[in-house]
Amino acid sequence: MKYELVEWSPKILVGLPNIDAQHRQLFDLAATFAGDGDQIRVLKSLAILTEYVKVHLREEEQMMAACHYPGLEAHRQLHTEFRRMLFTLLENAKQMTLDEIADEVKFLINGWFYNHILVADFDYVPSVKAAAATPTP
Repeated sequence: MKYELVEWSPKILVGLPNIDAQHRQLFDLAATFAGDGDQIRVLKSLAILTEYVKVHLREEEQMMAACHYPGLEAHRQLHTEFRRMLFTLLENAKQMTLDEIADEVKFLINGWFYNHILVADFDYVPSVKAAAATPTP
């Protein structure tokens, strides 16, 4: 699938400070792949990005589960797809040039993930906000 590659922008703020901060951090991490670098630094950055993605996706899924978001299973499938793409990149990175790795990270974060936020993440926000506004008995 082809995505327009875009930088982080306020357009993708979902209005949940913790999630917005994590999304911003992912874009900041992805930006470190541009420019000069050596193989070891790039592979370390890729490992950090992968770990950060795991934490973010897990926290997001826990938040959706806590508010009984009806689209959780479909959203979880999208996260599984993203994890798989990132894992594949991690597996193949040693045989790739630094430019190829940077291009792939840019596709994953500035393309796929950006669009995921705009569509799938914006969809769960009303459920999370409604659950937060509802007093617990």
